[in-house]
Amino acid sequence: MKIIVTGYKGQLGTEIIKQLRAGKSEIGPIPEKLLNATVIAVDLPELDISNYKAVDDYIRRFKPDVIINCAAYTNVDGCEVNHDAAYKANALGPRNLAQAAEKMGARLVHVSTDYVFSGRENGGIPQDEACLPDPISAYGSTKLMGEKYVARFCHRHFIVRTAWLYSYYGKNFVKTIVNAGKKFGKLEVVNDQLGNPTNAVDLAHEILQLCVTHEYGLYHCTGEGICSWYDFASEIIRLAGVDATVAPCTSAEYKAKHPDSADRPHWSALDNRALRCSVGNEVRPWQEALACFFEHWDGDNGMK
Repeated sequence: MKIIVTGYKGQLGTEIIKQLRAGKSEIGPIPEKLLNATVIAVDLPELDISNYKAVDDYIRRFKPDVIINCAAYTNVDGCEVNHDAAYKANALGPRNLAQAAEKMGARLVHVSTDYVFSGRENGGIPQDEACLPDPISAYGSTKLMGEKYVARFCHRHFIVRTAWLYSYYGKNFVKTIVNAGKKFGKLEVVNDQLGNPTNAVDLAHEILQLCVTHEYGLYHCTGEGICSWYDFASEIIRLAGVDATVAPCTSAEYKAKHPDSADRPHWSALDNRALRCSVGNEVRPWQEALACFFEHWDGDNGMK
């Protein structure tokens, strides 16, 4: 089997490559079909997925069985300012990959986000794959357009929505909170936005389980359990053993201090219903996955 991983330098791409090379994750083994896979990892500047011809030529040249698209413009505030760039990376890029995959008969795994939802719905019920998206930011709207293109142009697709992703590698909320706690000793974090912290290990593990099947469609894949950013930050500080305090604030208070920031969903908790009902949901409770992260994180950009 031949697999192309786009955006491999990011948090998820790095973790997927690691699991493919190791043949396992912290959760368990990867599928047997992937143990001897040929893995082609690509990122900017070698391949710009928003360039239709470049993508078409690249996929024709390597003829993959599976494409896992981890490439995206994920700076939520940046997407508001650079809407064209966000559209190119988050919408046109997936479209180009979908069309190229369809020509080759390849399977396409496309990673999307909880930000396709408005977050204005009833806050008591996690949103499953049957819930209708209604994004309130440029990031969410461009990612939703990418989903639509993938579903339209590639029959063998897996669209996998995730949320609040963190990893041993790259920049993320966990590392930001640890570093800010050490530097300032006191943090304010919003407590009226709720969702699901997700360890990249769990997401990568589930993607690799899915990509060898024919159970195509839309999936949610996030850490089990719901919390606020404040709850998440408090647990990060506790597990890191940092001498710092975390105080709650509202989204309105944060917006007043950061007027250029994009609107975020207040309720974007997802339910992994499609995973449970098909290949199985092995994603860990978010507290367990976060504790495991701190057991293995080297404090910088990798593992002990």
